[in-house]
Amino acid sequence: MKAWLAWLEERTGAGSLWRGLLYHSVPGGAGWRQVWGNTILFALAVEFVTGFFLWLAYSPSTQTAWESVFYIQHVVPGGAWLRGIHHFMADALVLLLGVHLLQMIVLGTYRAPREVNFWIALLLLLVVAGVALTGYLLPWDQHGYWGTKVRTGYLGLIPVVGSALQKLAIGGAEMGNLTLTRFFALHAGALPAVIVTLIVAQGWILHRQAGRGTESSNSVTPWLPDQALRDAVACLVVLGVVVGVAWRINLAGAPANPGEAFAAARPEWYFYFLYELLSHFSGGMEVVGAVVLPNVVLLVLFAMPGLARWRPGHRFNVSFVILLLAGGAALTLNRIRADLSDESYQRAQKQERLEAARVSELALADTGIPPTGAATLLQNDPLTQGPRLFARHCASCHRFDVSDGFGNTPSDPQSASELKGFASRAWLAGLLDPAQVDSTNYFGATKHREGKMVKFVKSKVANYPPAKQEELRKVIAAVSAEAGLKTQSAADTRDAALIAEGRQLLVDEMACTDCHQFRAPDDQATAPDLTGYGSRAWLIEFLRSPKHARFYGDHNDRMPSFGEDGLLDEKSLGLLADWLRGEWYEPSVR
Repeated sequence: MKAWLAWLEERTGAGSLWRGLLYHSVPGGAGWRQVWGNTILFALAVEFVTGFFLWLAYSPSTQTAWESVFYIQHVVPGGAWLRGIHHFMADALVLLLGVHLLQMIVLGTYRAPREVNFWIALLLLLVVAGVALTGYLLPWDQHGYWGTKVRTGYLGLIPVVGSALQKLAIGGAEMGNLTLTRFFALHAGALPAVIVTLIVAQGWILHRQAGRGTESSNSVTPWLPDQALRDAVACLVVLGVVVGVAWRINLAGAPANPGEAFAAARPEWYFYFLYELLSHFSGGMEVVGAVVLPNVVLLVLFAMPGLARWRPGHRFNVSFVILLLAGGAALTLNRIRADLSDESYQRAQKQERLEAARVSELALADTGIPPTGAATLLQNDPLTQGPRLFARHCASCHRFDVSDGFGNTPSDPQSASELKGFASRAWLAGLLDPAQVDSTNYFGATKHREGKMVKFVKSKVANYPPAKQEELRKVIAAVSAEAGLKTQSAADTRDAALIAEGRQLLVDEMACTDCHQFRAPDDQATAPDLTGYGSRAWLIEFLRSPKHARFYGDHNDRMPSFGEDGLLDEKSLGLLADWLRGEWYEPSVR
């Protein structure tokens, strides 16, 4: 073994190199303020290792990016941990570099002959921020897509070359496959190569400075063991915090939806101050916040070693950084406070979390993710699209659970029926309740409040004796059974005999067919057909044309013909009908 090691040492010098790394001198002696450099190297190493394994499963295209990230999160063993550590270690790296630069400025270690060390550290922070920004888009989720769209939009504000830079960044006029491939090439290739180059350059410069005796400290000690122990403790603390955060925070997001603006688009936390700053500029002044001020700050930072040559220069630099940090903190807190009180932001955040959870349920179903991508799962999901269609087309008149379908109160007053539980036994019981039939939840705000149905319920049903009330209960069960609602399928099966009796009572005793058609053609019918009442086919036909003779005919009150008038296509009609009926995929309990 000794002979082999001697042979290796003679030909490569590996042993000398290794001993030089382990026992290199630490100017100023071992101390906790010396841990930042190696902690940053550790964080970068974790990023490179975790990034490599993520790379093995990632596929950069608009139909595979989110899907491959989902595969990492839910299929690859330990994939969620891997992604979480990679994501939050990037945040930690930005913070560590920022603290390291602050330490250099406050302690004055950016002055000659260490100017280049400072510039390299500053460049390293900028490049790491660039890696974080390009990585933000790669999952192709709502936050990444819309946040990147906002940021690349700022490129267009740069005079003369802005438009060309914007097109170069996103690969054309709109974000798509080329945007992902370019951002991925920067994130996993070009920018990491720049980072490695800067680190090698920093190491070479530090080696030359030590060799030339430019370190003036009287206390110079070997790195091993005292400083090595401190560095190891610092690295373990960073790793522990990152692992803890990754365990607590779920990174799952909903697939990007370019067709609908996302009100909660925000950058990563360390760019909140810039986002808030830009909100104070508008029109032609946006270039000041997006381009001029950030570049002025960078110029001052790069000029600090030169400014420090003047007598008050160092104090100016420290004061400038303190003011910069205070201003950035104030802007960040102001943005957080504004978001907490912004209803549209909070609604978008809540909806995005719901869609992220929902698309995971759909993707984990037996059918899996279709070739058209995970976004199709949400686009074809009644639970996702139903509230959106209802809020857009129905909530100006109707309510669903006293809301617009999303839990929000519409600005328009309710002027048509409450539709939660439509065609269920409970809903029909309310319709035939003398105390409710002319309320806002049924006909109270429509022209039908003076119609035959309201008069029938108020004058006749109100006086039904107990026996007749029991017959009415059976009729309600029969009419509701026409809908075939999933939510009451067990009750319909259990009450099959009662429902059959109710159908007969509907025709023979209750005189419902005096106005309604039921399981037999009736050209004289003047009220909605009760055959298949509330079923999917019935509801789609009703939404398509409520003024059809089968429904309200000439008595239709303001209800648009969504299908005939081209307001909703066939797919949307089906999604809205399914949602109103409570029919959507639900994962089975195993």
